[in-house]
Amino acid sequence: MHLPDGFIDAKTALATGVLAAAGVGLALRQVRIELPPRRVPLLGLAAAFLFAAQLVNFPVIGGTSGHLVGGALVAALLGPAAAIVVVTTVLVVQCFLFADGGVTALGANIFNMGIVTTLSGYAVYLAVARVLPGLRGRVAALAFAGWCSTMLAAAACAGQLAWSAAVPWRVGFSAMAGVHAFIGLGEGAVSALILLAIARTRPDLLQDSPDRAAPPVGRFVGLGLLAGLGLALFVAPFACPWPDGLESVADHLGFARPAAAPFLPALAADYRWPGLASPGVALAVAGAAGVISVFVLAIAFSRLLVPKPTRPAGREPERPAPAPS
Repeated sequence: MHLPDGFIDAKTALATGVLAAAGVGLALRQVRIELPPRRVPLLGLAAAFLFAAQLVNFPVIGGTSGHLVGGALVAALLGPAAAIVVVTTVLVVQCFLFADGGVTALGANIFNMGIVTTLSGYAVYLAVARVLPGLRGRVAALAFAGWCSTMLAAAACAGQLAWSAAVPWRVGFSAMAGVHAFIGLGEGAVSALILLAIARTRPDLLQDSPDRAAPPVGRFVGLGLLAGLGLALFVAPFACPWPDGLESVADHLGFARPAAAPFLPALAADYRWPGLASPGVALAVAGAAGVISVFVLAIAFSRLLVPKPTRPAGREPERPAPAPS
């Protein structure tokens, strides 16, 4: 669902850019207020894993593929504000390092995939989880929330295309909703399975779990980062090569435009590391570089935003009692 340059006009790019900047700004402020310092590394892990997961397209129907967006999933794990920061970090790296999504359309992509999927998915997840209590209810709630968030993001994208006069609203919405209804099933299923795995192994990492007496997250983050690198290196080169939902709709309806000249040169356009002859190896190396980049960037943002815990005023650290003479 990454809009490239040339699909939306200037007014749409400007309007979505303003909305995206406002949403991300509010999310950054909320993260600074709410995120406990011990959970800061989880933002880096979520960004790295999400980037790696988006490299793995899965087949749907009619020669079309889809991939995880992850807004609802990360919101269920870390809260909606942190999820907006995580997804935005991934989209920025995808745009500027890999030319996945246009620079002029970055605001629209952040609005659709970073804000719409996160807020709508989190709202649906909370509403359904209240009706279906327990772990099974939460897993079912996230599966439905993942599907709903994908559909709403597709509708937002169709609206932006219609406002840009690229395709009539009814035609664009019907096509986008039709294909993303199937992509949303994959989104919901993958999100639910990841939530279930985390709830079984590390329930303290869920968003509403208490922080007291929780084991350190460092080892979990390290293992998760290795899992993300494994996806990029060994799974992404064998992902489904079919066009994604937006590309398929654009080809079918005939509003795909010739690629515009890049606003900025990308280091590894189309996820191909320069200088490597093998397409699979070039993709694997680019994917691994992207996983590390989003991890470092998300951690850096979080460290700047979240203040370190301070010792209460007037309290001195305990000193060991002197040994008896």
